[in-house]
Amino acid sequence: MSAGGSANAPIERRLRDLAAGTEPVEFVGRIVAVERREVTRRSDGSRRPLLSGLVSDGTATVRFTWWDPPRDGIERGTVVRVVGAEVGSFRGRPEVTFSWKTRVGPASPVELPRLDPSEIPFRTVKELAPPDEGFRVEARVLRVGPRAVSVGQERRVVFDGLLADRTGAIALSAWSDFGLKEGEAVRIQGGYVRAFRGRPQLVLDERSSVVRIDDGDLPPAAEWLRGPPRSIAEVEDGGGGASVAVEGVVVGLLPPSGLVYRCPTCGRSITSGICRIHGQVQGQADLRARLVLDDGTGSLTVHANREETERLWGVTLEECRKRLRDLPDPSVLEEQLLEAVLGRRLRVRGAGTKDDFGITLTPDTIEPVEVDLDAAAAELLARIPEER
Repeated sequence: MSAGGSANAPIERRLRDLAAGTEPVEFVGRIVAVERREVTRRSDGSRRPLLSGLVSDGTATVRFTWWDPPRDGIERGTVVRVVGAEVGSFRGRPEVTFSWKTRVGPASPVELPRLDPSEIPFRTVKELAPPDEGFRVEARVLRVGPRAVSVGQERRVVFDGLLADRTGAIALSAWSDFGLKEGEAVRIQGGYVRAFRGRPQLVLDERSSVVRIDDGDLPPAAEWLRGPPRSIAEVEDGGGGASVAVEGVVVGLLPPSGLVYRCPTCGRSITSGICRIHGQVQGQADLRARLVLDDGTGSLTVHANREETERLWGVTLEECRKRLRDLPDPSVLEEQLLEAVLGRRLRVRGAGTKDDFGITLTPDTIEPVEVDLDAAAAELLARIPEER
């Protein structure tokens, strides 16, 4: 694994100290992500191979581009010593390029920079924003669970969750199993922050470390998971959030709701048996409800999954398929679903994202709220001034 040639007086640096335009550098880092592709030369139209991805040394993670790499490539997780890399810039951040002058060879993990904890700045959850890295954060695990995903031809398990301290909450995506448990307090370093669906997400991989700590000043999980709801206007002004709670009345249902069909490979909803990614597929039946919730200060959309839709509707997926056999018109099922949920008061908690169409809430919980009509009427009458 090497690219021939020699670099001109490379200077060994940590990745966090790289700056565009500096002399060729030398560093040791771990390959975090890698992808092989080819580009077309403008000069003669021939194809030129390259590898691109991310490399990290614990102090920072930077993009790399490796022109004309060895045929056998390089494996994710490999520790390498790079001599003579050129430093450029990509979207305002340093990027390294391996050319024919660069030497790339295997290295031992013990050669990675040794970091004293005092060198790693402490951040609160509220302070985390893409593309932050090289920080420590202490938080409580509010929830965590495994999810199977496809990465190219490989099936992997990622652990999705939610972390919080007293300043805020942030979504978690861990690509290694750290044995996280709900309710425990942890100190994390070696992670990085990316944007996912418009919100910050803390990403952990094999280079990250997780240490259990005393509770300290971290809030109880119940403080986040069962806190009072906020107004929809407040949630919209804040751009959503990793964990928000609202309460309102269902005033509408957006299509497609009710019985839908999904691609068996990617899970996207399909139309006429066509997935926009995988083409013609045999769709798998599913239930969902795209609820429009209004609390008087604003409205948002709640994406209820099959389990939540069945509970709100009182009708199972199998019952829907039986009804469809008797009356083959999916719009009738959607009308029946609307009749079942219209006007119901719900308390919803989950992750809210904001786009050009407003706030969309992906719920963790949906709880029907029983309204005391007598108490509500008395409260309304109390607000009306007596006639004089």
